[in-house]
Amino acid sequence: METTDKDRKLPELLTTTTFDLPGFRVVKTIGIVRGITVRTRSLPMTIIGGLRTLIGGRAGIFTTLCETARDEAFQLMINHAFDLGANAIIGVRYDTGPMVGAAEVLCYGTAVVTEKTK
Repeated sequence: METTDKDRKLPELLTTTTFDLPGFRVVKTIGIVRGITVRTRSLPMTIIGGLRTLIGGRAGIFTTLCETARDEAFQLMINHAFDLGANAIIGVRYDTGPMVGAAEVLCYGTAVVTEKTK
């Protein structure tokens, strides 16, 4: 049985939005890593979410869609870094693009190899 990215266990990598990791030093910079995903809702859920936007308030359907997309993009970025031999990612950022009924999310950072400082 073949495994897919969804079946892979998320590797243990340090991640941070900053450009340093207290207690660690960067010994090698590998380069930019990213994960991108576009998630869509079914037509009925898109209609329900659209109706919710007409009356205002929190649109839980779209919140769930965005959270799922962010998590998937993050995991794809982690897998990309792991495949390149990194043990950490610094400067992690998210970018999104507006799409009707869908969520596009890009997660990116700099893959590095670190070692603990003494």
